[in-house]
Amino acid sequence: MGIYARILRPLAFRCDAELMHNLAVGGAELASSAPSLCAAFANHYVRSYERLQCTVAGLQFRNPLGLAAGYDKNGRGIPVWAALGFGHIEIGSISSDPSAGNPRPRLWRIPEDHGLVVHYGLPNDGAERVAKRLVDARVSIPLGVNIVNTNRGAQAPPVSDEEIAEDYVRSIRCLDVHAGYFMLNLSCPNTAHGRGFVSSTSRVRLLLEAVREAAPVKPVFLKVAPFADLRALDTFLEQVDSVAFVRGFGINMPPGKPAPLATSAERLCAMPGGISGRPCQEIMDRAGADLYRRMDRKRYRIIATGGVFDAAGAYCKIRRGASLVQFLTALVYEGPGVVRRMTHGLDELLARDGFGNVAEAVGVDVK
Repeated sequence: MGIYARILRPLAFRCDAELMHNLAVGGAELASSAPSLCAAFANHYVRSYERLQCTVAGLQFRNPLGLAAGYDKNGRGIPVWAALGFGHIEIGSISSDPSAGNPRPRLWRIPEDHGLVVHYGLPNDGAERVAKRLVDARVSIPLGVNIVNTNRGAQAPPVSDEEIAEDYVRSIRCLDVHAGYFMLNLSCPNTAHGRGFVSSTSRVRLLLEAVREAAPVKPVFLKVAPFADLRALDTFLEQVDSVAFVRGFGINMPPGKPAPLATSAERLCAMPGGISGRPCQEIMDRAGADLYRRMDRKRYRIIATGGVFDAAGAYCKIRRGASLVQFLTALVYEGPGVVRRMTHGLDELLARDGFGNVAEAVGVDVK
């Protein structure tokens, strides 16, 4: 066990989860202002493996592993995340207007299940403020920007579908110059108006038409919730196939709490929200494989998330159709060294199975 697992994690887990998250992001922001410190981190953590280099949506990645959206919501610590060895970073979710998100508490750890219960409700600084911050950001790897409709709170009046679409478009226009790619978050389980946007084909069509008129320069991915059945998935793909700018998909964590869980039902009742980490791994893997099986593989690519803690978990997602793999919860439980360990392990697994490049392994387990 390393220093993080023996000393730092036990101390951190005695404190409020959101407090420690904010301290970690704040520390990364402070360290990001010191190029020499970032260089020292990179010298320790970053490892180059030719086998892991890949191209997705025209972007070059030094490895397929990325920091998932939700950790650095406002792009505050980008140079530090790059120095940990990630192949890409996805910030957000970011909305057109600032949002306070849901009331606290809204983040809990469930160590018995190696997971987090998340009920943030998309707090962020808003697209304009984030764009100003990114002007000075030193981005050495592809930067994904996760875009979402503004959460104005449970008591806010309903908004029209046209207003939701315009909210996305304003953010895209504001951030297009700074993004490596966009991930349009079409489903957030923790906001009043964010659940199941893709369940309506008319809404999907309206949004995609609005985004097409905005003419984003950067590649666009769509983040969706696991579909209820294959018919719903096929209907969604029919809507997307007619829009040439969409380059692929991400899958959001499912709403609710998958069973069974080691954490007691009594504790879970006091934790509204969805679960990230190991408990959602099987659901997310199955959803990714279904998507890969039915999508146009020549056109689309999948950015997978959900329950990745080690190289074997990342490799499983790649073999089930993912071109890129992101994680967040593993950083909380395993510490900053997890990226270096995962890249090394992934290279070894690919070599063991005779793959010359990670792209050759994508989807080999999906029939």
